[in-house]
Amino acid sequence: MNALRQHSNRPQSHKSFRTKQKLARAQKQNRPIPQWIRLRTNNTIRYNAKRRHWRKTRLGI
Repeated sequence: MNALRQHSNRPQSHKSFRTKQKLARAQKQNRPIPQWIRLRTNNTIRYNAKRRHWRKTRLGI
């Protein structure tokens, strides 16, 4: 029983379209900022503050 419970948080291979859209959006957002944005005048953005690591933080879908 414990073996089944441990793998319950694995992603499904058969996803609904809405779940797939949310995962795709999260994947697009999870990237560093482009270098040309750092070079702009009066730029205060140094890094992407909303960066997410796949193992540390879950999406909660």
